[in-house]
Amino acid sequence: MNIAQEFTVARPLEQVWSFFQDVPEVAKCLPGAELTEAIGDGQFKGKLDAKVGPMSVSFDGKATVTANAVAKTGVIEGSGADRRGGSRGKVRVEYTLTEVEGGTKVSMDAEIAISGPAAQFGRVGLIKEMSSRLIVDFTVCLEGKLAAETVEESQAITASEVSGASLFFASLWAAIATFFKKLTGGKN
Repeated sequence: MNIAQEFTVARPLEQVWSFFQDVPEVAKCLPGAELTEAIGDGQFKGKLDAKVGPMSVSFDGKATVTANAVAKTGVIEGSGADRRGGSRGKVRVEYTLTEVEGGTKVSMDAEIAISGPAAQFGRVGLIKEMSSRLIVDFTVCLEGKLAAETVEESQAITASEVSGASLFFASLWAAIATFFKKLTGGKN
């Protein structure tokens, strides 16, 4: 499935670009992600824990990160497996940073493939709602790190823990809002 997201960070392009090049700090802003080893040449080992409804998964895997400093673009390719439940996942994320009035626009285009038991939660609508929620949390963490006045203060800021219940209620709320928007002909 493909997921496209855009968000704006109220910081200069070069500051946001510099942050995106610090993969360990970026990982701290991804809910459920943990970087376990930097292999070298843009390759990393890590894990991603998620709980959606009654299912918990813990993907162990590898990621490769490449960046084009001139174009302010990058690619993250990763794959992993949940050894307990037998689920597997692959992701390819392409991102572009663009200077806009008041900050930097981050555009992300992701291709996600999930197989095994976790695929039952892979409905496109649910995954898009979850990714929207995770982007909000990522942006709050990113803004906090960039606003920090000391290195210690920045390193102490991490992504908030995302529970299956909070994602469920965020998705439910979005579905209700969409329903009422359709009901009223798109009027707020």
